[in-house]
Amino acid sequence: MEQAHMTMSISGKSQILFALVFTTRYLDLLTSFISLYNTCMKVIYIGCAYATVYLIYVKFRATYDGNHDSFRVEFLVVPVGGLAVLINHDFSPLEILWTFSIYLESVAILPQLFMISKTGEAETITTHYLFCLGLYRALYLFNWIWRFYFEGFFDMIAIVAGVVQTILYCDFFYLYVTKVLKGKKLSLPA
Repeated sequence: MEQAHMTMSISGKSQILFALVFTTRYLDLLTSFISLYNTCMKVIYIGCAYATVYLIYVKFRATYDGNHDSFRVEFLVVPVGGLAVLINHDFSPLEILWTFSIYLESVAILPQLFMISKTGEAETITTHYLFCLGLYRALYLFNWIWRFYFEGFFDMIAIVAGVVQTILYCDFFYLYVTKVLKGKKLSLPA
């Protein structure tokens, strides 16, 4: 009996970008200790990011759709790197890398959205995954509002990056609510 060949609609390139985000954001693991919880969470984020990349490119390589995952990530990494060098809080290597991670995270979903636009549709599980990613970032905006209101803390770089990322998700959120939550498959208009 022949087994059906399914392809995965998760962008490996977006996952590589997320692994790069967490790696550059948490390099302070090597220079400072805040708490055991903080250290463990940073290690878990980095470990999960690289485990996901491993699963996509090695373990489940046969299900990975590399033909549709064709976004040129250098069009994100190079400008984001330049922006991090130009606009940061402190011109030091760790601060520039942290800023790079914030900027990169705001656009790391673009290869995934590009992949969906190329295929014209996404599996339900993929849409739920993307919704959770977008919701995570939207909730992060509430974190900044909370911190400003209760702690007087304001980080323009993180807020602007969070707003950019949330805007990138808006079209997807609309399609998710109008189609997926009504039991329809997410397919893009022709």
